[in-house]
Amino acid sequence: MARAKTLSKADQQIWAAFTQNIFPLPGKTRLPLDLAEPSPLEPAATPHPQTTKPRPKTAQPAIHPTTTPTGIDKSTWKKFSSGQRRPEKKLDLHGLTATRAHHATTAFILHAHTEQIRCIEIVTGKGEILARELPQWLNAPAIRPLILAITHAPTANTGALRILLRRTR
Repeated sequence: MARAKTLSKADQQIWAAFTQNIFPLPGKTRLPLDLAEPSPLEPAATPHPQTTKPRPKTAQPAIHPTTTPTGIDKSTWKKFSSGQRRPEKKLDLHGLTATRAHHATTAFILHAHTEQIRCIEIVTGKGEILARELPQWLNAPAIRPLILAITHAPTANTGALRILLRRTR
């Protein structure tokens, strides 16, 4: 028969602090919150020095180059960058956390490349975080060799990127 575990004093205080905003079931009471002891979750009295500097807000790198990128002919680049070539698949990252968006982007590009799809579109929205992170994800060693060219969607939508994938040979 399993023995019931008892919580340490510190664990009881953590649980009591956590349950202060939760309504107990009828007939049940909350653990009393002992304010005499400092909670182990509270920050230390002396703050730790910041080890990394916050990133300065910088302009996003130019994704739409003025000249034809290497590895692509002028005709294909003109059709791709002007929007004459429509994306065959779209990925919308609205509402996703950065981690989930990163995994979704990687899986989407790998899947599209294996299906031999050439033109795809990724919609990040105009939010700052995903739009800033997406170029880094596209430069990952597993993804970068699959990409031939990148441009913003031809409409004034700066929250979407079009990607031209390399052919599988």
